[in-house]
Amino acid sequence: MLLLACLLSFAASHAQSTKVLTAEKSNDYGLVYSLPITALDVEVTATHQVGKKGPYYLYAKKSIGTDKAIAEDFEKWVITNIKVRPYGVADSGTQYLMQLRPGALTSITVDPNGMLLAINKEVEPKSAIPSRDEEKAEKVKWPTGNEYLDFVDEDFVASKSSAKQAQLLAESLMEVRESKLALTRGTADAMPADGKQMELMLSSLGEQEAALNAAFTGSVATETVTRRFTFIPEGDGEQILFRMSDFAGFVDADDLSGDPVYIKIETLNEASLPVDAKGEPKKLPKNAVIYNIPGSAQVTISYLGKKLYDKEIQMSQFGMTFGLDPLLFTDKKEPSFAVFDPVTGALLEIGSISSK
Repeated sequence: MLLLACLLSFAASHAQSTKVLTAEKSNDYGLVYSLPITALDVEVTATHQVGKKGPYYLYAKKSIGTDKAIAEDFEKWVITNIKVRPYGVADSGTQYLMQLRPGALTSITVDPNGMLLAINKEVEPKSAIPSRDEEKAEKVKWPTGNEYLDFVDEDFVASKSSAKQAQLLAESLMEVRESKLALTRGTADAMPADGKQMELMLSSLGEQEAALNAAFTGSVATETVTRRFTFIPEGDGEQILFRMSDFAGFVDADDLSGDPVYIKIETLNEASLPVDAKGEPKKLPKNAVIYNIPGSAQVTISYLGKKLYDKEIQMSQFGMTFGLDPLLFTDKKEPSFAVFDPVTGALLEIGSISSK
């Protein structure tokens, strides 16, 4: 619930514009802001396949000359693609104060949740993570195995022999194929009046052919389904992101009907303090404007012993905080601006306002 709340909060924040805060008497000339925690939006695409055997699959070789027939019904889900997109969620539990003097022209740009985006410059955050309401699965007509019954005649219904029924179906199938061939060659007894009518007739014959053929070879239908998951790493370790069931597809992490899909986080770089010209670590300036120096972690997603995703990603929570001298932004002659990464809180750009 906490992870979902974070995602919804993030999505809602991007529906609004950013805010520019200035030092005023009403806020005691202090600008309060938060830094981001890096969250992961995991988009998983899977194919869902359902196969139905034909009731006359035992006669496929003899009746229509093929041994490629489904002998057992099946259903399976296969993960085909995983995308991981990091984004920032304002850490409202930890806030920072940029204290200014009366008359200061310094401003900060924050998102609607108070996350610092820039100083002395207006910017917009990166594009929002699409909401789960935008996820739509395609509509698929699932096979029943009995589609051929729409195209049988009285002789078939009257027959009690499976072998005889298979023979009648094979004969009907040949007639349909011959009719299609005659239409395409222009030798049919009743040719269509125009191209649209031709298209309709060929479509109808194609539907009949597929249904009659499936009575022997079986049929398979496939849909593509995409699900999105939110994960906020808190440290090294591995845990179940969700489970995948052969029958239900995507299920919750605690639903034992499916096999687990694991997400593993392994710290690679915990970041270090910036150094001066002599190579010595810099000291934190007095009343510093705090920002993040992100670290990085290897993010691995695996299923049934196979890695599906494996990439290094920068994250704020695996790094450290440092600060900028506030005098950079309050200098009346040549004030500076700064822009910060909304995903990690890192310093992206700093320079003089006059040179922007």
